[in-house]
Amino acid sequence: MSVTAAEGWVRQAKEQSWLSKLFDWKPFLVVMCLLPALGLLMVFLTYPLGLGIWLAFTDTTIGRSGRWVGIENFEFMIEDPIWWNAVFYSVFYTAVATVGKFGLGLWLALLLNNHLPFKSLLRAIILLPWIVPTVLTAVAFWWIYNPQFSVISYIFIELGLRETNIDFINTAWPARWSLIAANVWRGIPFVAISLLAGLQTISPSLYEAALLDGSSAWQRFRFITFPMLLPILAIVMTFSIIFTFTDFQLVYAITRGGPVNSTHLLATLAFQRGIPGGQLGEGAAIAVSMIPFLVFATLFSYFALARRKWQQGEAND
Repeated sequence: MSVTAAEGWVRQAKEQSWLSKLFDWKPFLVVMCLLPALGLLMVFLTYPLGLGIWLAFTDTTIGRSGRWVGIENFEFMIEDPIWWNAVFYSVFYTAVATVGKFGLGLWLALLLNNHLPFKSLLRAIILLPWIVPTVLTAVAFWWIYNPQFSVISYIFIELGLRETNIDFINTAWPARWSLIAANVWRGIPFVAISLLAGLQTISPSLYEAALLDGSSAWQRFRFITFPMLLPILAIVMTFSIIFTFTDFQLVYAITRGGPVNSTHLLATLAFQRGIPGGQLGEGAAIAVSMIPFLVFATLFSYFALARRKWQQGEAND
């Protein structure tokens, strides 16, 4: 067969249309795949955030559109002692609760990482406080802290340790510590299970080599467990700080910011001023004041995760 005849059997490829070329273009495909996610972010994140920032610079109230007042809401907020009290308690609440959750959560994770009987059942039980809806948790703690029906007060009185009920939520500092205890109880499972997942990724050969070198349990934790766990620890701590700082349901359901505004977080104070109080502009300004704290938590996570490159033998950028 001649070359000319063989070439005649080869079907000539059709030229692609502009639509086919467009769908073969990778940047276009990337944009098309991201459009649904971008749409959801625009509707449920960007628009509410932008509207909240806009309202913070207006005197909008419920039922009346406001006018632009500049930084007047922020000037009033800075002079408001209730706002400063909310800032103090938000930072104090977040710091103490985070330390408590990570101390107990890391201890539970190390415990569950060992070979224990019924280990799977124990992991499921530890997750229960995290699975239960926050409102139900808050209602349960409200009954535990109730001045008349508190089970803790009942036990102490029956044991003869007290003659009167314990005042958990009717004075400032007992109410603050009671809310922190409830938050720690609820947040421990998230920290414990997340850190347990990180512990599972550490190679047992590292511990075996350390045992051959005669290392102690503290030395193995300090030089193997903690450095290898640090990237996950940074992520979990960042989420925990954000969740704790923006906590609303637990505080509002138990104390509603009382007594005398002593347990208000910035989130609960913003809600109280904006919705029941009707001052949407003022409430939005208080909510916007939370942004610098959340940005700080995010930056903390970013810089802490830079150690991950070092652990993988790469150079930091």
